[in-house]
Amino acid sequence: MDAVTSDYSYTLGAGSAGAVIANRLSEDDNVTVLLLEAGGSELDHNYIKVPLATPLLQETDIDWSYYTIPQKASCKAMKEQRSYWPRGRVLGGTSSINHMVYIRGSRHDYDQWEKEGVVGWGYTDVLPYFLKIEDMKIVQLSNSTYHSTGGYLPITESKVTTLSNFYQRAAEELGYKAVDQNGEDMIGFSYVQSNIFGGERFSTSTAYIRPIINRLNLHISTNSFVTKILITNKTARGIEMIKNGQKRTLLARKEVILSAGAVNSPQLLMLSGIGPREHLVEHKIEVHADLPVGENMEDHPMFFMKYNTKEDLSVSVKSTQSWWNMLQYYLTRGGIFSFSGMEAMIFDKSRVKDTHTLYPDYQLMFFSIALDKASLENGLPLNYNNSVVKLAQTRAFSNEFTITQILLHPNSTGSIKLKSKDPFVHPVIDPNYLSNHHDIDIFIEAIRKTQELAKSKALRELDATLNRVDFPGICDEEEFDSDTYWECLIRHYAVTVYHPSCTCRMGDKDDPTAVVDSKLRVKGIANLRVADASVMRHVTSGNTNSPSIMIGEKAADLIRGKDTVITFRKQIKHLKP
Repeated sequence: MDAVTSDYSYTLGAGSAGAVIANRLSEDDNVTVLLLEAGGSELDHNYIKVPLATPLLQETDIDWSYYTIPQKASCKAMKEQRSYWPRGRVLGGTSSINHMVYIRGSRHDYDQWEKEGVVGWGYTDVLPYFLKIEDMKIVQLSNSTYHSTGGYLPITESKVTTLSNFYQRAAEELGYKAVDQNGEDMIGFSYVQSNIFGGERFSTSTAYIRPIINRLNLHISTNSFVTKILITNKTARGIEMIKNGQKRTLLARKEVILSAGAVNSPQLLMLSGIGPREHLVEHKIEVHADLPVGENMEDHPMFFMKYNTKEDLSVSVKSTQSWWNMLQYYLTRGGIFSFSGMEAMIFDKSRVKDTHTLYPDYQLMFFSIALDKASLENGLPLNYNNSVVKLAQTRAFSNEFTITQILLHPNSTGSIKLKSKDPFVHPVIDPNYLSNHHDIDIFIEAIRKTQELAKSKALRELDATLNRVDFPGICDEEEFDSDTYWECLIRHYAVTVYHPSCTCRMGDKDDPTAVVDSKLRVKGIANLRVADASVMRHVTSGNTNSPSIMIGEKAADLIRGKDTVITFRKQIKHLKP
């Protein structure tokens, strides 16, 4: 097919950041935006809008269904020691298949970015964009200086089961204060804030695309698989893509904005000749820019501890089959189907030797869904060996809840590399989990804190009892509750929390580890920017969907050359530094 030239700005990827950018750029009547998405419409999948149905979305046609390469120091209970990585392939991207937790991260995350040379991305720089995002529906927070109303994304509190009250009481006994996890200080206990409204998921497609889909200057092309960014004389000129089985070439007079996520963005850059020179030459790809694309990858691994209780207070497969619960959701959009299962969390700093950070080192997430026999078989696909699943099913009950331990700032980093120059071949994903023992030390501290919670008066009222996951051949020779026992279990069971980042990281112009500058421009290539979780300098403290949306908001201003957050900047001018 002949090349088509247009005045479009191309946004590649309609996910957490890309959908936002397409919305904001198309606010200007003199700009035409083409939003390209490899997947289809979220409206074709009824389960997407039901928060509790999140596990049913993985390993489907709206999921890229990535797998890591075999891990050396982790994933020992998994098939081939490979971790399963879901990524959204649909309008809304991963925001259409994730657990909808809304966490900005610590103020100190962003100040650290700025200290490392990412000018304009300190906390006071990004907070106005977080405010711009929000339509805060939690009454006690709607007038907070740290929040706002009127944005595209509604934020509500996920508090459905009676277990949530026990979680808070247990945290209070340990001295944790109740905090706004997105407020002044995130260290402490909080109920989960979610992008759920009216009992339904609010992805970036729902929030940012559907309200403005009839704009005449916004064009959306789904099922459009971009295979290459066309670069001539160090300038991005357009893209090649496959749609309806045909190869198409689109040339642009304006910018190409890559928002394909922390896996696909580095893959597409490398396929286009932007990446480590030696690696590109190995795959016989013409080199346009020698940059550390795909390197410095960070992700949040998590471990989990299940506790049995004397009563069935959690959501189980049986309760999801209740006609009353189904009818309640159908008529009122309330009840158990209106949340993802996550109700509360604690953020804390580590006391491990040589750890002196201002931001939290670990997160404890309270998960009010029983991982019972049926759930282990048909729930989240974690790629555990079939033999491990069968063993776990012998100790799976409907009267249990889970506390997950999440490592927020791992010392172990990984990479994304090409397996082939064929764009349809998945890249080589190596998170290199737990290669640095410091990560194990933080995990064990989080486990010890969880044990303290289990001993609290509040959880003892539930007769909360640890449901052990050591089995014959799996850590059964280690002394129970020793550090080596927990290390063994961590190296067997720890999985991704689905927060890969930093594979096209930001930095100043002289930073050899950076792919883009502080304005998200790819170094050495004109008219090309990257805007998604891949540009994070370091992974943020907590779930990464909200920061990715913020990156989209700020990217749009950088591209437009506008400052749309003056009002919000005035709102925060009296906040403590």
